[in-house]
This record gives sequence, structure tokens and C-alpha cells, in this order.
Amino acid sequence: MMTSVEAPPDCRPAARVRRLALVNFRSWRHVVIEPGAASVVLVGANGAGKTNILEAISFLAPGRGLRRATLEEVARVGDGLSGDGPPGDGSSGDGSLGEGSWAVSAEIDGQVGPALLGTGIAPRGAGGPPTVRECRIDRAPVGSAAAFAEHLAIAWLIPQMDQLFTGPAAERRRFLDRMVLAVDPTHGGRINALERALRSRNRLLEQGTADTRWLDAVEHEVAEVAVAVAAARAETVRRLVGEIAATRAASGPFPWAGIAVDGWLEAEVGGTPALALEDRYRARLADARARDRAAGRTLEGPHRSDLIVIYGPKGVPAASASTGEQKALLVGLVLAQVRLVGAMTGLLPVLLLDEIAAHFDPDRRAALHRALADLGVQAWMTGTDAAAFAAVGAETVQFRVEPGAIEPIG
Repeated sequence: MMTSVEAPPDCRPAARVRRLALVNFRSWRHVVIEPGAASVVLVGANGAGKTNILEAISFLAPGRGLRRATLEEVARVGDGLSGDGPPGDGSSGDGSLGEGSWAVSAEIDGQVGPALLGTGIAPRGAGGPPTVRECRIDRAPVGSAAAFAEHLAIAWLIPQMDQLFTGPAAERRRFLDRMVLAVDPTHGGRINALERALRSRNRLLEQGTADTRWLDAVEHEVAEVAVAVAAARAETVRRLVGEIAATRAASGPFPWAGIAVDGWLEAEVGGTPALALEDRYRARLADARARDRAAGRTLEGPHRSDLIVIYGPKGVPAASASTGEQKALLVGLVLAQVRLVGAMTGLLPVLLLDEIAAHFDPDRRAALHRALADLGVQAWMTGTDAAAFAAVGAETVQFRVEPGAIEPIG
């Protein structure tokens, strides 16, 4: 059992991962971490397995985790794995599961109080059924990881997001949808339904059938779900803009962001009745059939929208800011998201910060630790240099991570 520290009594209500257990997950055959209510710093060389621990926590939220990995990709391979224990049962055994399986379980303080969340996959036999992710709450099976969102919200900032402002629009849409999902657990279902409906439409267009009744029916579904997706995004952005406006300062270590959604559905959803907007989108889809058939995809809709981000103090696009400014802006945006989740749900999310100090000088690192302490959020942070976390408070526990081993520091 590892060191635990209780949170200060004046912390705001925040979700906590009090005990985390991994079995056969990435590089970890079996590891247990028990921080209690404290924030966590994981220090170690690149490749030691620090990010794998954060990724395991991210599987306690709907979706494919912070690396968007497939279920099979995160399973540890080799080194004499054996046994057939059930994935995600929260047991504290020796970590033996069949090869190709993995499990993550956590004892949390969440939206409805203490709970045990577990997820993982069982080994797939030769010629057996497709891999299915199992999810459990208090050891009882639930339909999917979407049920976890009723107990726990998770936000994260990882190095791959450093290109968020300069990379493709798809990454910004994914970032936006994760923000929506943190306050609206049903949003993931809408996104999946929209993707399925669009695939159906694209197939029908490719087949080029003369009977348009199937296309009419599919486009009806596309429009209905698309407006719901756009409405959820627009409402979340509206609330986040308000949160940023209420807390922004003219200067500071983490500048404020101006944000908006670039998409005609998101722009009009607030001022047009949903049914009328669905009718308009259906008409546009019907008019665009020839064009979309030639393109091989649907060229208009919320699946093509973009999240516009402005570096607020300078009034310039975030993509035009320096690398350091972009990192600071992204931190400020994620902290605003954390505050918004707390305001809308009554409970701050768990925050995962991978290699967070990489582009920060000592003053900005200290400012980040103060901001986290002021929020009262439980943060799980990683880095290669223990000195980068010299300014963390007594409410944070630190661990040295080496391949296959983790020990408290101090």
C-alpha cells in the first residue's frame, strides 16, 4: 500500500481517484496506487510507464482514452501472463489475467459518493467473438463506459494536444466534444449516432440507387441528430465563454481564450426552432447529393465544424501565438473547462496533465501549482525531472516511476 494524503478541508468539491489498480495494462503487469484525496506527481524517465497510468485513468471515462487506442492495443503482451480473473473487478490479487486481457479499477469519490469503477477486456479465444469491453460499477455490470460519466468526469492535457491550434479541425472538434461530454454524458451517443447515419448516407450515395426513399429516411436521421449535436456544442461553448469572461484577467501566466464554433448549424441553433433547422439541413443535404456523391462523403454538417480559438490578450488567432504562448493558452482553456464542469455538475473533474512542465519556466510552473491548489482539483501529473515539481504543496504525493516499479518519493 502506498502513501496517502487527505485533502485540505477547504478544498472545493472535487472528484478523487483514491485507489487505482492496473492489471496487464500497457507496460504494467500489476500496480496499485493509493493517493487518497491528494494530487499525484509521477516522475521518471521517458518510457518508464508514467503516461500509461494516466491513460488507464482516462479509460474510466466514455471513449477510447487519451491516446484513442483500440481495446487490444493497451493489453500487455508476454512475460508469463496467466489466469482468467474477470476484468475490472476491483480485486487486489496478484494481477494474473489471461494474455490479451487487461483491467483497470478505481475506488473514487464521485458525483453520487464513493464508488468502485472497473473496466477491461477478457481474453479472446481463437475464432471467438469480437473483443467486448466490460464495464462495472460497484462490481455490477453496466452497458458501457457512458455509465461512468454519472459518477466521474475526467479532463486531460497531453503533449499531443500541443498542436491543437495549428493542427486539423478534427482534433479541435474532438476536444470540443470531450468538453461537452464532461457536462452531458449523453453527448457521446449523439456523436456515434451521427457518424453511423453519415456512413449510411455515404453508402447509399455511392450505390447510386434511383429510389430516393432510403436517402430521404437516412437524411431525416442525419438532420435530427446533427441539430442535437450542434445544440449541445453551442450551449457548452456559450457557457464556457461566460466562465472565461467571469474569471479572466488582463494579464497572468495563463491567458484567457476567446472561443467560438465555426459551423452554420451551431451558429443558428440558438435562434431557430430545432424542427425548422432540421428541415433546412435536410433540404441542403438533398440538394448536395450529386456533389457529395462525387466527393465520396458528406461535405456539410457539424462533422465539419471547427472550434475557433483566439489568444485573448492580443486578439490574434491562437495559431499565430508562439509555442510557449499556445501552451499557456491551452492550460488556461483546460482550467476554464474544469471550472465549468464544477459549476454545471457541482463536482470538479479529475485532471490528467502529462509532461505538463515541458515548456514552462519555474515561475509559470509555480503558478500552475497555485492554480490547481486554489481550484482544489485532484491532478495527476507526470514529468521527467523532480525539480520541475518543487513548488507543489503538501497536498500532493510524489512517486518515482521505473519500468515495472513505482515508489513514493520522500
